[in-house]
Amino acid sequence: MKKSHSLFYIILAFIFAQIAWMGLLGLWIYWYVSNNIIFEQVGDKLSPQIMIDSPNVFVFVGGIILIASIAVAFFFFFRNLTVQMKLTNLYDNFIANVTHELKSPLSSIQLYLETLETKEVLPEKRKEFLEMMMRDSNRLKKLIDSILEISRLEQKGISYNYHIYQADEIIGRLIKESIEQFRIPPSAVKIEGRAMCACVIDKDAMQIVLDNLTDNAIKYSAKQVEISLKLSSNQKRWMIEFADRGIGLEPKNHKKIFHKFQRITSKNIPNVKGTGLGLYWVKEIIKLHGGKISVQSEGINQGTCFKIELPIYQTSKKYYIKSLLRQTAKNQKLLEKN
Repeated sequence: MKKSHSLFYIILAFIFAQIAWMGLLGLWIYWYVSNNIIFEQVGDKLSPQIMIDSPNVFVFVGGIILIASIAVAFFFFFRNLTVQMKLTNLYDNFIANVTHELKSPLSSIQLYLETLETKEVLPEKRKEFLEMMMRDSNRLKKLIDSILEISRLEQKGISYNYHIYQADEIIGRLIKESIEQFRIPPSAVKIEGRAMCACVIDKDAMQIVLDNLTDNAIKYSAKQVEISLKLSSNQKRWMIEFADRGIGLEPKNHKKIFHKFQRITSKNIPNVKGTGLGLYWVKEIIKLHGGKISVQSEGINQGTCFKIELPIYQTSKKYYIKSLLRQTAKNQKLLEKN
């Protein structure tokens, strides 16, 4: 309620500011025109001893420029204020989502610990409780690590470990690890095409990309998740098309989903919790690899397809790719010295 009131007052202030500067502009023009008319009517009848300067066009233009500058200043002020409010709103949503993501596994762990402390639990059940607590603690660790990782990424303080791989082989291994992690039956994942080329990637970072896309497909599939992975290549780039048969995405949201803290809300989208950082993280990792990612969807209930394009080793972006390998070699030498 407070946010809607704040927005109302900002809009009201903006309208008032626009009326004020337009009124000031009108008064300025009226003053100049009226003085000019008066001078034309009585100027010739005045005594030569009375020196009256005629209205100066430069004064008129200067006044309009000054008033226009004030209007432009108002515009930028309110635009920046609106952007700041939007960022604050996104930050608030992020805090709320992260709080939920942290509280859920913590509450689960606490419940299991209290049960173990206050009741006699059979060995089989105790083992099950311990496994559940380990799973929830790993979930917490992944969440915290992801937030810290994004912070380091934005501050350019992250060091990836780049190596040369055969594209289709490494992607096949990584997607297999993703579906095993999320317990997706192999029959629900279909891999097509080949990318028979060399590439330079960080295996762990690319695992994060596929994990996030897989997790996204699970969250936004109303039924059993179905994933299709298509590999292809041309002379300079190799491509991964990661498609699901989930609830889809409206065209207006195609770019928004890659923004930080962004979560698309719609009556067609289930109530899924998260930090709003997953796809932003994916985009930044792909960018660091010298590639780009885009999304395609025909609309609601039409599924979603993420297309990743990456350079082929020794063919595209040679200097950039070699710099990644040099940085990796440098990092390894530092680790060996330490």
